[in-house]
Amino acid sequence: MNIEILRILQNTLHYSLHFLAPGLFAFVFFRSNWKRAWIIMVATMVIDVDHLLATPIFDPSRCSVGFHPLHSYYAIVIYLFLLIFKQSRIVAVGLLFHIITDYQDCYWSSFVTIHGR
Repeated sequence: MNIEILRILQNTLHYSLHFLAPGLFAFVFFRSNWKRAWIIMVATMVIDVDHLLATPIFDPSRCSVGFHPLHSYYAIVIYLFLLIFKQSRIVAVGLLFHIITDYQDCYWSSFVTIHGR
């Protein structure tokens, strides 16, 4: 498969998971306030501010999970802990799904690198 097509598919999947999947989660699991839950989950993308601490800010070959402070394994443990409390559950779901989305992007990047040559 053409490397450019793989990169387009990767980006499409990545950003669809960041914006559309939280809407589906919100509708299924937080139906009474799904619009509010969707907005909160999309707002958790603010954790990407930690990318500003890296040089270069964006490196397509770098996996953000385990590299950036708010994408660290310590942070993930805190996000899991937030699931316990009803008041922070929507935020926790958004943060954890953000991490899962970024992790799948790491997988895609390694796949594209291996098969795209």
